[in-house]
Amino acid sequence: MPSAMIVDAVRIPRASIRGEAAYAALKPVDLLRPLFNAIAERNQLDSAEVEDVLLGCSTQTGDQGANIAKIAALYAGWSDRVSGVTLNRFCCSGLDAINLAASKIMSGMESVLIAGGVEQLSAVPMFSDRGPWYSDPKVMKATRFMHMGLSADLIASQQDFSREQLDACALQSHQRAASATDKAYFARSLIPICDQNGQPLLARDNALRPQLNRDKLAALPSSFADFVEQGQRLVNQVYPASILTPLHTAGNSPALVDGASLLLLASKDACKRLSLTPRARITHYANGSDEPVRMLTGHLRATEKLFSATGLKAADIDLWEVNESFAASVLYFQKHFNIASEKLNVNGGAIALGHPLGATGGNLMGTLLDEMERQDLQRGIVSICGGAGVGVSTLIERL
Repeated sequence: MPSAMIVDAVRIPRASIRGEAAYAALKPVDLLRPLFNAIAERNQLDSAEVEDVLLGCSTQTGDQGANIAKIAALYAGWSDRVSGVTLNRFCCSGLDAINLAASKIMSGMESVLIAGGVEQLSAVPMFSDRGPWYSDPKVMKATRFMHMGLSADLIASQQDFSREQLDACALQSHQRAASATDKAYFARSLIPICDQNGQPLLARDNALRPQLNRDKLAALPSSFADFVEQGQRLVNQVYPASILTPLHTAGNSPALVDGASLLLLASKDACKRLSLTPRARITHYANGSDEPVRMLTGHLRATEKLFSATGLKAADIDLWEVNESFAASVLYFQKHFNIASEKLNVNGGAIALGHPLGATGGNLMGTLLDEMERQDLQRGIVSICGGAGVGVSTLIERL
């Protein structure tokens, strides 16, 4: 079976949507265009060699509708011969796009692909597609819909995580992200969007709040307290012994940002033919799902499935990038697999840097690969949970 090689990984600086968003005057295709250009330029790649573009996007409506993967490639000036498809597995969408691109290569059907994702939350807010899962009362009841923030509160309650533990997780994320930013650990993958004068609109991720401390985090009110009574009624149906306590705030929840990311994947033969230098290979991936009220645990099922298929165990993994879909979610994942802190999200995560939904998979994959190279490590996993209980995990190995 051909190996799926990761040749390059790029992303734009994540832009907070609080206040005046840095990319407010742009469209989602504008977020992707410099990444297409960078992939071609950095790898001296003729775009006509690329057989498909697979992009994750969680909210495919408005400016993110009409198969943005294909349209973004055209908008970037790439060859008409490049096809495109847009995928949605909620927050896992970008990682799933990478995995499906790898599958095409592993099957031998295609050999050079682009995969990643985009989400411009400042222009296309979460839930604006009005999907029945969160807009139709009949469907909501039948599928046991509960807001993911309440699901995070449920996990915290079930695992006896205190507010102090959640805030400590958030503070560590900010401290690590600030340190990584100051040390330019993200520099290799970071591609700025420039204005008409060639000046970057944003030079670095700007959702970071370096002024945060334990006292400021502790003073923040719960974000979901007004919905606890309604959520408890649903929890009673599935977990009658669980008490829903509102513990998540704007401080220990993922920051909402605009973002985009792309990876260049190729077969070993294509790398030789096109003089591409592979950095790592995707060796296995898995998706899974869990009960939808608790929701944010599907990536545990996916990772267990991956370990079952490969014979590996958590101790065999050198580095992890687990999306910080609320503090309780990442703490539970860490506890479940007994992951040492120095191996998990070592450069911060979505609580500090932001979670641009469909773009997150590519963001985390690039961060993981860059850090594995910096530390000279062999194996790494990216793992993301998503809406309705879904989850995806991907194993990569450096060459």
